Amino acid sequence: MKSRSAAFVSLVSLAAVCAWAATASAQPSSDGALPTLTAADIDEMFERVSNWGRWGDDDQRGTLNLITPEKRRQAAALVREGISVSLSQDLSSVEAVDNTMPLELVMTAQPGSPVAMDELRIFYHGLTYAHIDALCHARYKGKAYNGFDASDASETGCATSGVEHLKDGVLSRGILIDVPRLKGVPYLEPGTPVLASDIEAWEQRAGVTIGPGDVVLVRTGRWAKRADIGPYSLQGGSPGVHVSALPLLRERDVAVLGTDVGLDVIPAGVDGVVIPTHTVAIAGMGLLIIDNADLETLAETAERLGRWEFMFSVAPIPVAGATGSVVNAIATF
Repeated sequence: MKSRSAAFVSLVSLAAVCAWAATASAQPSSDGALPTLTAADIDEMFERVSNWGRWGDDDQRGTLNLITPEKRRQAAALVREGISVSLSQDLSSVEAVDNTMPLELVMTAQPGSPVAMDELRIFYHGLTYAHIDALCHARYKGKAYNGFDASDASETGCATSGVEHLKDGVLSRGILIDVPRLKGVPYLEPGTPVLASDIEAWEQRAGVTIGPGDVVLVRTGRWAKRADIGPYSLQGGSPGVHVSALPLLRERDVAVLGTDVGLDVIPAGVDGVVIPTHTVAIAGMGLLIIDNADLETLAETAERLGRWEFMFSVAPIPVAGATGSVVNAIATF
């Protein structure tokens, strides 16, 4: 891997990135199936979309740098009706097939105490709870975002790029990409990839254009399916964003990418890389990721109002050295 500054300076132009994405082997074949990518394909993509050195060799905020004061003002101007929508399921202490490590809530106040108090323990990474990933969460070939060494993460936490670097929060324009609505289905089936072509088709249908500093939320209908059939596991198969969509998001300079699943389509179809979308997005692009958001009420509200952009806000808990934070993001129309 190149040095941080060299990696960014040596990038091809964004036009070349888009041309590469259009011809890469990740594009669907004539029968609609995605061919298997190799680790070499991921190496090439990693270099082409990398943001290493873009905001300085010591940067630990990644694409959060794309959210400018002007972008926040643009987002605030989208608040018209004053309608606020949570993008999180309630955290549950009930074990289920899709909640194998449930929240532990222990009441600590003694009987007769004038106050109630508790302690919480939660394993927030995985496929259950809405959370944001810090930039130290993913690494590739021994390096995290911006070339920081993977050894910076130890039993005491991340020495670099922990979630505390996101403590000022995210406030920007949010855009919902409703893929089930685009395809005329209630939810996507396991293994269904969300491609760059799906994102562009939704832009045309919804009359929105993704731009610099935007928060892009991709709905697969995961929580609608759960409401329909009950708890089910995503481990063996899940819809999600295919890694081949990342060059488009890099071209548009997206600040945050959120989904209602664990981001990656499962199976990912990449030989030798387990979670390629996570890996390239976080370690390569420094792209902030939100997993397991509940986008059902948001989709209903957007459909009713006839607009798919809104003010998005979220504030991670700034635990020094943590690899992320459970969050309750808010969309306001």
